[in-house]
Amino acid sequence: MIIKYLIEKEFKQLWRNPFILFLIIVLPALVMLVFPWATTMEIKHLNVAVVDNDRSDLSRRLTDKIASTEYFDITGVFMRSDEAMEQVEFGDADIILEVPYGFEDGLLSEGSASLLVEANAVNGTKASLGTSYLDMVALDFSRDLNLDSGSVSVTAAGGIGVDSYYWFNPLMDYKVPMIPALVMLIMALITGFLPAMNIVGEKEAGTIEQINVTPVPKITFIVGKLIPYWVIGIIVLSVGMLVAWLLYGLRPEGSVLLLYGLSLVFIFGISGLGLIISNYSNNMQQAMFMIFFIIIVFILMCGVFTPVSSMPEWARVISMFDPFTYFAQIMSMIYLKGSTFRDILQYVYPLLAFFVVIIGWAVFSYRKRG
Repeated sequence: MIIKYLIEKEFKQLWRNPFILFLIIVLPALVMLVFPWATTMEIKHLNVAVVDNDRSDLSRRLTDKIASTEYFDITGVFMRSDEAMEQVEFGDADIILEVPYGFEDGLLSEGSASLLVEANAVNGTKASLGTSYLDMVALDFSRDLNLDSGSVSVTAAGGIGVDSYYWFNPLMDYKVPMIPALVMLIMALITGFLPAMNIVGEKEAGTIEQINVTPVPKITFIVGKLIPYWVIGIIVLSVGMLVAWLLYGLRPEGSVLLLYGLSLVFIFGISGLGLIISNYSNNMQQAMFMIFFIIIVFILMCGVFTPVSSMPEWARVISMFDPFTYFAQIMSMIYLKGSTFRDILQYVYPLLAFFVVIIGWAVFSYRKRG
């Protein structure tokens, strides 16, 4: 029965602070509303300088097609390459598209022609996406000609046609894979920071000494501390899922019960990490710095913003010990693919190991003094 009173005490302390209600309800809704739009993965209104050496009807049609999209703005059509290069050097253009002499004749007589695309790669993401967008516009332009005249063949080298199909995100909306990751990050931030701040706050106020002089076992004390944050984490998850459904029409394709069950394991582990940090901290500043540093490293190494396979070897090794890596995969697979427990088993085992290690460490590192 001791744990019952400990849990009751924790909830009373939490609800006395009105800021907690803001954190667990308003903050997730605001993040889900603003973050996916503010951190857009699309590049629009790229400035393109066109060098038209052909000055033909087809080259003008190509320029007009590029200008008609929301992804490109034509800064000018130039006769010489050095004029377009000046646009790039002064920051007025991001990409140069050079149409060679004989462009129209090559398309109409041979069914193929070349274009030269030069991009300012100071911003690598903008250069890479911009040239990819231009490739797609040029390919679409070629298809239009094929439909109009029937004389232009739209095939890859060797006469191989390619049809692309996008699974789990057919519209290629960058927000779709971002939403489950955001829900995970919000849960981790709230359930990591609050426990750390709670115990350190009690240390500074001196109220924790009243618990230290009681015969309450350490494991009972730790579990009593964590259960309220377990509940808070589930509320945050539910709010995030509700906002994702209302704003983006996105809901889990797989089992909701499985998602909640594994989220409980993740929340308990992250809350335990917050308690560990509070055990080693003497004041709020130390605890905030440590939990912020650790969670930021976890976020950067988990593969949400950069695929783990694209990281250097040393970073991939670190990501193997990052619980976010495994839970991010679990969230994406259940939410977007509708994966079953058997499909995600390889990620569940490391998550359970993290939970066991963290809770054991939290119990061991807590020292009763009195």
